[in-house]
Amino acid sequence: MHWDAAACTDKGLIRPINEDSYRISQEQNLFVLSDGLGGAAKGEVASAIAVEAVAASLNERTSTGAQGSFATRPEVSEDTRSLVRAIEVANRKIHDEAMRDSTCRGMGATIVAARISGRRLGLAHVGDSRAYLFRADALEQLTADHSLVAEQVRHGLLTHQQAATSELQSVLTRALGMEETVEIDADEIELFPGDSLLLCSDGLTRMVPEAEIGAILAQAPDVRVAAEQLVHRANERGGHDNVTVIVIRGSERSKRWIAKFFPWGRSNVI
Repeated sequence: MHWDAAACTDKGLIRPINEDSYRISQEQNLFVLSDGLGGAAKGEVASAIAVEAVAASLNERTSTGAQGSFATRPEVSEDTRSLVRAIEVANRKIHDEAMRDSTCRGMGATIVAARISGRRLGLAHVGDSRAYLFRADALEQLTADHSLVAEQVRHGLLTHQQAATSELQSVLTRALGMEETVEIDADEIELFPGDSLLLCSDGLTRMVPEAEIGAILAQAPDVRVAAEQLVHRANERGGHDNVTVIVIRGSERSKRWIAKFFPWGRSNVI
């Protein structure tokens, strides 16, 4: 399978600078997006470190052991393990830079990273930047936000509607750079021809309902147009935050209707 990809980013209509960063490496089949946190505390520095550190670590085949359960899970592919290790490296680099430079104290970043090997997608994330799968005209969120309101929704303390208007939406429970170590969520799924993937910062999802996101992905003739239209729609809706998207689409090398006869393909959530 061949994967076409395009990205689009914009500072939005309110924020003075763009603190989002992204990286696409077709050679590595790697797609990384990071949303910087901290405002005056150099959020744009943190997000740039995050995406560059992940790409560089994968190039160097970093051998540092992954934390938590990854080292003992035989069903987890080495590609996904390496993605987790690379994010661990990124976390340390951001934390170390914040400790070294007083102007960067308090900086942090979210991250969502995807790596495709054949038909297998490895996905890892920290924070509230999201990954979606668009298959057979349906949009599914693949990541679970690490935020206070998302935790409250999962525990039944808030409804989705209440969460969408909460003043605490920006309060994260996990982010890169805040501590020396960070817990990373990872997932693997099987992909099929006709699938599309979307990685995005919360500047998109806070402004544009998922139904509209799915409609744009369905109607856009190619990934470039889809990415640009998503960012444009976020700004049309107010552009309250930086917005960055990466759209990835599998080439139509077999009949699209095949995907309709398969389940979502989700495997183990790590």
